[in-house]
Amino acid sequence: MNGRIKISVIAAGAVVGILATALTVLGNPANMGFCIACFIRDIAGALKLHSAKPVQYFRPEIVGLVAGSMIMSLGYKEFRPRAGSSPATRFVLGAFVMMGALVFLGCPLRMVIRMGGGDLNAFVGLAGFFAGILTGIFFLKKGFTLKRAYEVKGTEGFAVPGVLILMFILFLLVPSIFALSEEGPGSRYAPVLVSLAAGLIVGALSQRSRLCMVGGMRDAVMFRDFNLLSGFAVIFITVLLGNIITGSFTGFSTLSQPVSHSSQLWNFLGMALAGWGSVLLGGCPLRQLILTGEGNGDSGVTVLGMLMGTALSHNFGLAGSADSVTDGVYKVGGISTAGKATVFTGFAVLLVISITNCRSKK
Repeated sequence: MNGRIKISVIAAGAVVGILATALTVLGNPANMGFCIACFIRDIAGALKLHSAKPVQYFRPEIVGLVAGSMIMSLGYKEFRPRAGSSPATRFVLGAFVMMGALVFLGCPLRMVIRMGGGDLNAFVGLAGFFAGILTGIFFLKKGFTLKRAYEVKGTEGFAVPGVLILMFILFLLVPSIFALSEEGPGSRYAPVLVSLAAGLIVGALSQRSRLCMVGGMRDAVMFRDFNLLSGFAVIFITVLLGNIITGSFTGFSTLSQPVSHSSQLWNFLGMALAGWGSVLLGGCPLRQLILTGEGNGDSGVTVLGMLMGTALSHNFGLAGSADSVTDGVYKVGGISTAGKATVFTGFAVLLVISITNCRSKK
């Protein structure tokens, strides 16, 4: 990377941190200015793909991320429709990445935002995420590949972004046909147009800077290149300062953190599953949305897999539950037996995918 790209990554990180803080102040759940896993889960609920009433809302931020990337890639002539790189495998990987993220209660981006909010549980998640990335890197060095993608017709590249945008327009015109939470995280959101604008800005900046938590850690380990990772360091610092300025920061702690649990083994393992799967996919959940906006049909299929993974997590009680206080008694959250079994099933599935898609190096 050259110096110009490095500056763009740092600038993108600062803007993401500022907007994440602003969205929280304006109504989004605490420590959830942006969360790809949580927001796709809410969209799945709005579409009635799951019946968990506290997490149902059509999040404009997701639409903005994809649309912002699409607008920017069209403007810079980087919109290149392509597909055919193991789409079914990517669908499965996308589902398990989301299942792992919802065990932790957040995507890699929210993990950093939670860290900036003083949530020490997120630091445990970071350790697990790094372990998962190291596992994925091991198989990359063994020759893992999902094969190349091929150029396809323009309509293929517009398919998933177009459907997402059309559903959002329908949500604006006829909101009554969508499910909407009356309590819980899904009932807390910033104004629609503000959320959409924030998503558009972050989508555009992420497209230009190639912002990706997985790519940053992978590059740091494999090439000693810390440029992408610097963007997330700036997000952490910006969110931390934003919380201090707004009076939301109360110190670092594992307890009483918003939409978070202190069952540390599962914080670690959930993000390890998400990290490993993201390396195999070639990018974190945020990056998959940005690539979808660039016309990548395989990333579009991955996003659909992510949507299905969030729906399965909440239909079958696989997602983590937050710590809570009932009658003055602090109750540690965590995940169900079915959720624990799903995490280990995910590791087994990723191991099979990793081994069977390795090719010998000459």
